Amino acid sequence: MALTGTPARTSRVPVVAFVLGAAVAVLLGVNDRRHPGSVSPVKLGFTSVIQMKTWLALVVGALLLVQLVGGLWMYGRLGRAAPAWVGPAHRAVGIVAVLVSLPVAYDCLLAFGIQTYEFRVLLHSLLGCAVYGALVVKVFAVRSHSAPSWFLPVAGGLLFTLFLAAVLTSAVWYSAQYGFPTGNQY
Repeated sequence: MALTGTPARTSRVPVVAFVLGAAVAVLLGVNDRRHPGSVSPVKLGFTSVIQMKTWLALVVGALLLVQLVGGLWMYGRLGRAAPAWVGPAHRAVGIVAVLVSLPVAYDCLLAFGIQTYEFRVLLHSLLGCAVYGALVVKVFAVRSHSAPSWFLPVAGGLLFTLFLAAVLTSAVWYSAQYGFPTGNQY
């Protein structure tokens, strides 16, 4: 404890968080090799897997933009102080974004696995694993009261960047190439 009665700031928390986050990302990638083709993709009422993945990922992308505005507002980057409701709204939108992403992650990481036939697809696969590793880091950052003050915004920025890159290399790319999926795709 510091003399002021607040916990001492330590750099060990970010190191532990990044190591555990990296382990989660690697395990997700390695786990893919354990059961190729043995997990059936889900469609959640959509007419095709690609339709479900694209629409849910686009929803996640929109929620990420809301998260960006909320984070910037909370850290005073939008000119005015954020009202009290912004913090709880930011947390709620983040939780919804992660929950909406889970069926997409299930299909991408478990049903289809890491694909290497094209650079964009490999990049998307690796980003998908990294997103959930970064989520572990962000949870550590939110829950830690002894981490350095830079840790939470860096963890949030990392998660935002990886999540957005995963959406851009999948749903946004697909929609730009082929239009919004109507359900006639696989």
